[in-house]
Amino acid sequence: MPRHEPQTTSITLEPHQVIIRPLVTEKGMHKSTRNNAYAFEINRLATKADVKRAVETLFEVKVVKVATQNRKGKARRTRFRLGHTSDWKKAVVTLDEEHRINFF
Repeated sequence: MPRHEPQTTSITLEPHQVIIRPLVTEKGMHKSTRNNAYAFEINRLATKADVKRAVETLFEVKVVKVATQNRKGKARRTRFRLGHTSDWKKAVVTLDEEHRINFF
């Protein structure tokens, strides 16, 4: 059985290409005030290291931890047609206690 090696991508993403948008939700705002954790929609090719580097350079903060999730798109219906929203990737970034990000 062949041994799998870690996947390496030859694509290097710039910080502004990694983060698509911040996810400003009620749950996200609660996490940011309690746990100093912020959620972002990110590029599907981005790794945790890419996300950490992008957040640190764009927002000038110190990142402690990054957790990523691959989210499945939802089925949507319009009249007689069935559709599907795109799959996307989410990152929850925990910052150092002395750093904050203000979206507003």
